[in-house]
Parts: sequence; structure tokens; C-alpha cells
Amino acid sequence: MRKILDTAKKAGLDGFMLALLTMILLAWLWPQPGMKDSPLHLATVSTYAVSVVFFFYGLRLSPEKLRAGLVNWKLHVMIHLSTFVLFPLLALVFRPFFEGEESRNMWLAIFFLTALPSTVSSSVVMVSIAHGNIPAAIFNASISSLIGVFITPLWMGWVLEAGSGHFDLLSVVGKLAMQVLIPVFAGIALNSRWGHFAERNKKYIRYFDQSSILLIVYTSFCESFGEDLFSSLGIKEIVFLGIGMIALFLGVYFLLTFIGGLLHFNREDRVTAVFCGSKKSLVQGAVMSKVLFSGAEAGLMLLPIMVYHALQLIAASMIAQRMARQVEAAESVLLKK
Repeated sequence: MRKILDTAKKAGLDGFMLALLTMILLAWLWPQPGMKDSPLHLATVSTYAVSVVFFFYGLRLSPEKLRAGLVNWKLHVMIHLSTFVLFPLLALVFRPFFEGEESRNMWLAIFFLTALPSTVSSSVVMVSIAHGNIPAAIFNASISSLIGVFITPLWMGWVLEAGSGHFDLLSVVGKLAMQVLIPVFAGIALNSRWGHFAERNKKYIRYFDQSSILLIVYTSFCESFGEDLFSSLGIKEIVFLGIGMIALFLGVYFLLTFIGGLLHFNREDRVTAVFCGSKKSLVQGAVMSKVLFSGAEAGLMLLPIMVYHALQLIAASMIAQRMARQVEAAESVLLKK
């Protein structure tokens, strides 16, 4: 248990998740500062902070590493098909089980989760612990964030239009390009000059990243609590949501394990495939929810991804630790021989 907790701590589960819960509680108790009419304009501040987050993210991406990662294309295709096709299709399969307006909103929030790109930091951490293909993990997690700027709005646009809603795809992609793509590419362009600075201060940059997400979560839930959007959600609904999210993670994980065996991937590539292909990004979810949905809806849309984020870290840390012990045991046997 101590090893599991230590792994979860390395992945950012402990303090950050407590801070997320604190932000939700604070939004419930004191929503006024995060509302649109607040003189503090916290939502505007969070928008600019996100652009800085992605600038630093690009600053740590080396163009040489990205080019080198293109070689293992079968692994990359499998991961991105899982992230952007398998996940949304699974959500569509279960759409008939969500009847009524309130259930439809929850399904839309779950579908939003399934359309998001893979997370970066925790995927690489888990692949590293489980002795997987770390360069491939870095490449795929990085590319996933860029692809998601286009694929996630396409999926959401299709679903919202199918529900007789209006969705301005070009406007959404334009906003995400301004907030995400331009800062990322600016950071990549400056990697050779300032990349060492970003690597040297990655601990402090991570704190800035998390602070920005906490601000987005606070302002989103302020609007939701202000408009009483969670009045129909009780403990039972949250528990069922948690069960559904862990079932989604484990289902995709074991399916990717099976497919990796069929494709005859080596052990390192299978590890990378299952961890990168089964994760979803809370950072991208927080950013895109503010762009894709109105203020009050953004809080509800964040609920499934926050639950999934916590549970995927717990489950992935346990699995990664088990894989690490298997590798260590095999190495021990070889040394004895």
C-alpha cells in the first residue's frame, strides 16, 4: 500500500486532488468571486494563464525528439485510435441508457471526457515506472494534445448538432488555436534557446500549471453552483459515475492489452500503448470546457473528467507497480542464472 501511495504521489494524485476538491468546496461556499459579473475577472485571468501553461509545455518539447518518435508508427496509430475513436464509440454505445434531460447532460459530459486527448505527465510517469518505451510515451502524449485541438471540437460539434444545438466549429477551433496551439508552437520554436530553463525549473512550472487548472475549476464551478446546476446530483449519482469511470478505464486498458498482443508488440511498446491509450487529460478538459460550453455548463462538463482523472491515477499506479515488480523479479532470476 505504501508503494501505491508513493506512486500516486509522484503522479500528482495527493495534494493536487485535495486542492481540486477544496476549489469545488470553495466555489460552493463562496461563488461570487468566480461569477461573470465579478470585478475580479478570474475567468479572464485563467484564460491567459492557460496560454502560459501551454507555452511552457512547448518550451520543453524538442523538435529532434518529435521527429525521432515518428518511426514507431503502428504504436502511435493504435494509441490515437484508442484516444480519439475507441473512447467516443464506447460512449455512443451507452447513449440509449441515458434518458431524460438531466441524464442527457450527464451523458454529454461523459462523452466530452471520451473525446479529450491523452494526458502527458502521468502517462510518462506510469510508463517509466512500468519500464515501458518512454520516448514513445513522450511523443504520443505530446502529439495527442495537439491533435485534440481539432478532433475534440469535431466530435463535440457532431454530437451537439445531432441534438439540434448550434455549434460554431470554426470559432471553437480558432479560440483553442489561440489559447493552445500558438503558445505551444512558440515554445517549440524557442526550445533551443530556453528549453534548458524550462527543464531546470519544471518543478515550479508544474506548480504554475496546477494553479491555473485550480483557477479554471473554481470559476467553472462558481457558475454551476450559482445557477444551481448540481441540484439533481446526489451521493448515489456520484458513486455510479465513479463506478462507470473505473469500468471505462479498465475496459479500455484490457482491450488495448489484447490488441497489443495481436499486433505482436514487444513488452515496452505494450506498456506504452495501454497507459497512453487509456488516459484522459484534465488540463485539456479544463481548457476546452471553457471554450465549448457556457459558464454554468462548464462545471458539469468537468465532473466526469475530474472523477476519471483521480481513478485513472489510482488504477494505473497499482498496475504500473505490479509491472515493475514483474520486471524486477525477471531480472533477479536472470542474475541468479
